Amino acid sequence: MTTHPDFSSPRIAILGGGPGGYEAAMVAASLGATVTIVERAGLGGSAVLTDVVPSKTLIATADLMTRVAEAGELGVKFDVDGGDFVPVMRADLKHINDRLLTLARTQSQDIRDGLEKQGVRIIAGSGRLLDSHTIEVLTVDGTETIEADTVLLAVGAHPRELDTARPDGERILNWTQIYNLDELPEELIVVGSGVTGAEFASAYNGLGSKVTLVSSRDRVLPGSDVDAAVVLEEVFERRGVRVLSRSRAQTVERTDDGVVVTLSDGTKVTGSHCLLCLGSIPNTAGIGLEEAGVAVSDSGHIKVDGVSRTTAPNIYAAGDCTGVLPLASVAAMQGRIAVAHFMGDGVTPLKLHQVASNIFTSPEIANVGVSEAEIESGKYQADIIKLSLKSNARAKMRNAKDGFVKIFARKGSGTVIGGVVVGPNASELIFPISIAVKQKLHVDDVASTFTVYPSLTGSISEAARRLHVHM
Repeated sequence: MTTHPDFSSPRIAILGGGPGGYEAAMVAASLGATVTIVERAGLGGSAVLTDVVPSKTLIATADLMTRVAEAGELGVKFDVDGGDFVPVMRADLKHINDRLLTLARTQSQDIRDGLEKQGVRIIAGSGRLLDSHTIEVLTVDGTETIEADTVLLAVGAHPRELDTARPDGERILNWTQIYNLDELPEELIVVGSGVTGAEFASAYNGLGSKVTLVSSRDRVLPGSDVDAAVVLEEVFERRGVRVLSRSRAQTVERTDDGVVVTLSDGTKVTGSHCLLCLGSIPNTAGIGLEEAGVAVSDSGHIKVDGVSRTTAPNIYAAGDCTGVLPLASVAAMQGRIAVAHFMGDGVTPLKLHQVASNIFTSPEIANVGVSEAEIESGKYQADIIKLSLKSNARAKMRNAKDGFVKIFARKGSGTVIGGVVVGPNASELIFPISIAVKQKLHVDDVASTFTVYPSLTGSISEAARRLHVHM
């Protein structure tokens, strides 16, 4: 028998309590739906519990240590040995990890409290689809069946592993296990030079580990802006991070007191610990997708359209399980869009060129909109301006030596269509460029907006001024 949705108070079941799930639940509850979330690990998902919140908290500590180490150049002296003493810092990794895990649990509880206040029912357990309207949930108390008018799948992803490099949680680790360490790794080998690998290499270098980064590509961050990657590689070299480019890890094995990583050319790299950052696999196996008529790609990701619909009419999907973009902000937007679409609220399809993202290395790397690679390929015609932060007065005051601002403006119209910021707090500095991209502002609109002097945002305004075309 076909179940027809009751749009006065439709039943929405959400499988997964990460950003895609809990954000959707909040919107759905506010619009009058009856909402149930099924989550097996904890509200917030991997973004809060094992990924974004913990890693960025770790990075905040590493960043502080890096800034203190460079404080002498700003005239900060320590009153030991006549003021010429250089502090020897030590990262108390147990304290750091205890703090970040506590923050993660607190954030998870805050999300739970917010959902419960809105009347969302939360079920702790593992769920699978029986059909397009039914979820079977295995809980500690047994099995429960949930009937729904629509279903949102926000099941996330888990770290990819190699058969020849199995994590043991002690010496060979994936990024969810790294917070179990009580002592700072003396020599950390990071396998994988994408965003996750680069962030952890930067962080542990800042904390005091000797870091080797194994990259299978020509450079770190192969999918990112080339100029940004070059800056980061230069910083890595200056700070002692050893980068092994065009090197693929074949096996990772434990030794009596550490690990040995064997590369595809036979070279052996030894260290105290190895962190595997090899991408992720969607959690889509064994959850009844075929029974419900939900199609997946060859990689196992759920196929969705611009409003998060799957191939099953009443089933939506959001987050890392869709393979759209592995960002918490995108997952949350996908979830909100899905609910708005189902509930008949105002909705705009997801536009990936408006997504701002940030890589939390030191310095940070942020981008939005069209990339320079797309411009060079001829897909877009644009004028490009790049300003080094070395000429920015505020950057000089802060002793920020590395970074730049880059803006892309469409040829002819002068509309801002993209940008890159590399430097301290790039995650905050990208916002004005994101607004310009979203609102289709002209470079003159950005250039004529007041900025504080001195400020790092002054370089954004200056870059826009240099893109002005005299009429």
